[in-house]
Amino acid sequence: MTFREQQQALEEQILSPYACLSSRTRGRRRPIEECPIRTVYQRDRDRIIHCKSYRRLMHKTQVFLSPEGDHYRTRLTHTLEVVQIARTLARALRLNEDLTEAIAQGHDLGHTPFGHAGERALNEICPNGYEHSAQSVRVVERLENGGQGLNLTWEVVNGIACHSSHSAPAKTLEGRVVRYSDKIAYMNHDIEDAIRAGILSDDDIPWDLKYVLGRTKSQRITTFLTDIIQNSGEDVRMSPTVEEAYHKLRSFLFEAVYTNPVAKGEEGKAMDIVKRLYEYFLTHPNQMPQEYVQIARQEGPAQGACDYISGMSDRYAVGVFTELFIPKSWGG
Repeated sequence: MTFREQQQALEEQILSPYACLSSRTRGRRRPIEECPIRTVYQRDRDRIIHCKSYRRLMHKTQVFLSPEGDHYRTRLTHTLEVVQIARTLARALRLNEDLTEAIAQGHDLGHTPFGHAGERALNEICPNGYEHSAQSVRVVERLENGGQGLNLTWEVVNGIACHSSHSAPAKTLEGRVVRYSDKIAYMNHDIEDAIRAGILSDDDIPWDLKYVLGRTKSQRITTFLTDIIQNSGEDVRMSPTVEEAYHKLRSFLFEAVYTNPVAKGEEGKAMDIVKRLYEYFLTHPNQMPQEYVQIARQEGPAQGACDYISGMSDRYAVGVFTELFIPKSWGG
């Protein structure tokens, strides 16, 4: 037996009846030869981590635009925290950790520069709207690897597509674990970042949420994970009491942080940058890198401009905007 086959046999023995076994994947769009060492989901995780879109997450906003200080989250550090929480849950529930990690690593590949401000800008201006989970799927199926995509398994793509609150639940429990883990991660690290930024204080968090969930980030995460582990089986779920607190905490953060004018005061400028870049490349598609010029020719300038701008990091978007719209000093 190859090492991969040994791992597959071990999955059969130890994983839950509700877990996805790597030997029973629905497969890829393009069949490939099996790896003698890695299972299909381990291979998908590696393909995601090594792709260009993943590296760009380090310079994409999580909540705070261009914060002063090294300790605020970026889209990449958010992804790593989601991975950690999701793997903890998957292991406790005896689900497939490798599938769970692959989904978590890839869930935000389609996020725009400037966080949700960039997403709102593209959603307002693109003919077909814009949603980052759908763009994450487009990244792994169309944009990466010179236009060939990463050729991931069906289960990973489905989990990426279904990680947002407004999408249908994933078909796998591993995908549903990532959906919860994403929210648990960002709610708790955004509280920490908001307190560091002076937007929020610990005393602002409602007492009833502290009573149910705990006072610290560690206590809250432990409460969420313990509750999911105790209440999940054929599905991934929370108890009614903790789920109610989970939704109340999200609502509190939307009011106190995500729509706070102090935290979001620069977002209008960020949205203007995204919109002006889109308008420019819509009418000057040949000014984009060649891979996006090709998309513009095949699928239309609107799609090419959307793909190009959504893939930009914050600083790259500012640099392109400066090059296009800010007058340069005269060299004499």
